[in-house]
Amino acid sequence: MVTWRRAQMVLLSAQGMPVAKIAEVTFTSADRVRDVIHNFNTDGFDSLYPKYKGGRPRTFTLPERREIKKIAKSKPAEHDLPFSTWSLTKLADFLVAEGVVDDISHEGLRILLREEGVSFQHLKTWKTSKDPDYAAKKARVEHLYAIADAEVIPEEGEPEVVFCMDEFGPLNLMPHPGWQWAERGGKYKDPDREPRRRRRATYNRYGGVRHLFAALDLAKDKLYGHIKPVKKRTQFLEFCRYLRSLYPPQVRIAIVCDNFSPHLTTKKCQRVGTWAAANNVEIAYTPTNSSWLNRIEAQFTALRYFTLDGTDHASHKEQGGMIRRYIIWRNRHADDQRLRAVVGRANAA
Repeated sequence: MVTWRRAQMVLLSAQGMPVAKIAEVTFTSADRVRDVIHNFNTDGFDSLYPKYKGGRPRTFTLPERREIKKIAKSKPAEHDLPFSTWSLTKLADFLVAEGVVDDISHEGLRILLREEGVSFQHLKTWKTSKDPDYAAKKARVEHLYAIADAEVIPEEGEPEVVFCMDEFGPLNLMPHPGWQWAERGGKYKDPDREPRRRRRATYNRYGGVRHLFAALDLAKDKLYGHIKPVKKRTQFLEFCRYLRSLYPPQVRIAIVCDNFSPHLTTKKCQRVGTWAAANNVEIAYTPTNSSWLNRIEAQFTALRYFTLDGTDHASHKEQGGMIRRYIIWRNRHADDQRLRAVVGRANAA
């Protein structure tokens, strides 16, 4: 039966039938059809006969798994191959040719990579930091994260509490794209159903903007936020004073933030540095063009996903109220699996 179905797929392909139609006729998936045709082109008629093997699937040793993961994350060009990326077929063939493994199936390779935390992802953009103090700033921020994660014990004089802080916005009164559940059209359409909810195509921004000052307490995994009409040094210090009030004065805290000008101590304005020195606070700056190092950014991704996508608020009071309710929900459900998944994908630090 298996041989007959494979032969049928190859015959239909030879007659010019498209893959999608073959999959429909043979009651299988398009990927399965492509695999059968590819195997036939490579191995000929031998590929039509199933190669049954008894026993459990082979388990790979820890060194083999590490080497497979290492090669999968490398570029094919690093191995003198004329490809820009690995496919499962090319990767499996290369692993066998290089003697990393004796044999491995495509599905077995896919499962192994998934178990090792490796997936096929879009290539993202990256902006290189030209900060002359990049290494020192990055090392300091990562050391503070190690303290917050209880990986190291803070020495005398080091912060015991670490906040990641940034501004989110501007918050406009505008329709945001998003997703919704709705009845399908076409033959599924019910003529008596109400029209599905739509998003405004045109709008005016007469309500001005707002800005969310937010901070994540890494030890407690708790999010704090204040909405302000502007994001200047005065508002930044107001929010810092609030964060300072959450712990006794003798507990030294650190606030990780970026190099946005209101966060800095300048020759013209010494308020930030003076306040930090007087209140047992360390302001730790991420390197220039390295906002990904600030863990609050992943929380903004979740806030946008859960609260703003698909909304069209009529007033800043309504929008602000929804954001505040989300922060309350988020702090009560910090272990929510979907929330952790969204944050985990967005978190680069």
